Amino acid sequence: MAERYSSFQPGGRRWLWQRITAAFLVIVLAFHFFLLHFVYHADEVTFALSSARMEQWTYYSLMILFLVTATFHGVNGVYNALVNQGLSGSKKTAVKWTLVAASALLIVQGIRTANAWAGLPTF
Repeated sequence: MAERYSSFQPGGRRWLWQRITAAFLVIVLAFHFFLLHFVYHADEVTFALSSARMEQWTYYSLMILFLVTATFHGVNGVYNALVNQGLSGSKKTAVKWTLVAASALLIVQGIRTANAWAGLPTF
């Protein structure tokens, strides 16, 4: 029988957060699909309509949470897949900090974009 191998430590939080973020992403993606494919049709989606949605605090907050959750979920999954393939030592450390830096840049730029759409000041 094949052995089960995972880079997630038994009882670790990263494993749990990977599952929690996956469940959240499924719910938010269903909301997105419903809103942008059934409530509004492709020919009705405009920049002005998208901007008006982003001006609502609830929608804006959900999109920021979606950005952070999707970034964590994706980066955590890539990192653990690489560790499962045997990444270790200084290469593992370099990859980890590269992914952390890329995540930070993605989140900062995503928030700047969301702020611009919502009419908030960008930094």
